[in-house]
Amino acid sequence: MASSRVRLVLHGGAGALPDRDYSRQIEHMHGLIEAGRDRLNAGAEAMDVVVETITQLEISGLYVAGRGASPNAAGAYELDASLMDGRSRRAGAVAGLQGFVSPIVAARAVMERTRHVILAGEGAGRFAAVQGLEAIADTQTWFTPAAPRGEFGPAARMGTVGCVALDQTGGLAAGTSTGGTFDKLPGRVGDTPVPGAGMWADETVAVSCTGEGEMFIRSAVGAQIAFRMRFGGQSLGEAAREALAEVGALAGEGGLIALSATGDIAMPFNSRGMKRAWLGPNGEIGSEAF
Repeated sequence: MASSRVRLVLHGGAGALPDRDYSRQIEHMHGLIEAGRDRLNAGAEAMDVVVETITQLEISGLYVAGRGASPNAAGAYELDASLMDGRSRRAGAVAGLQGFVSPIVAARAVMERTRHVILAGEGAGRFAAVQGLEAIADTQTWFTPAAPRGEFGPAARMGTVGCVALDQTGGLAAGTSTGGTFDKLPGRVGDTPVPGAGMWADETVAVSCTGEGEMFIRSAVGAQIAFRMRFGGQSLGEAAREALAEVGALAGEGGLIALSATGDIAMPFNSRGMKRAWLGPNGEIGSEAF
């Protein structure tokens, strides 16, 4: 039976800088929530809305992901993304993808057109080319880093985007996309393309993480929240807070957005801020950076 309890949450990355004006990002995220709300209310599936929303976050150049990504230590742009469907547990991801406009679209192609979950590096690029995905003609003009090189601190380096959605049928989906940390070593893979770490969706909850990826991998944050709820009987808020506390115990910073099958929302972070927007239970839209 269809439900009108649609929900949508997105983030534009943890580590907001206290002296920066994020009004453009706030306005952009607010508009994406409006568009996603309308799509969900019209009967769109959670997976479609997640991919559509993240694609817009990627191409905006306003976040350290997609067009706004920062280069690695060798000056190359290596992008990661993943997504997961809650009911089927189907997942797709790319790591170290170079030369293509939308990593999240590439991740969906991996999920739907291969028997694999993750493709990386040159293999991911060859696959994207064979699938006819939109290529970047000139990386020097395409990329507009959202974190200038002079902003070299933990907060400036974190810049993942993500989205979680609950559709009219009760289906959940989650997706995450990133350019990784500023000046990362070539070939570095963080939590974003790792289901169970930087992203997770099942019948209970959908999660997208942002922050210091190594610590999120070591804490298996995405899956941990789901397992705390399913096997430990914790509420969404409690599970999200305690999973993030494990990241903090490892001296890691970041945050996450999580959405349960019952429509509950959690958005904890231990960094200075986290750009985020959400569609609430009464249809209200909220957006904040701190």
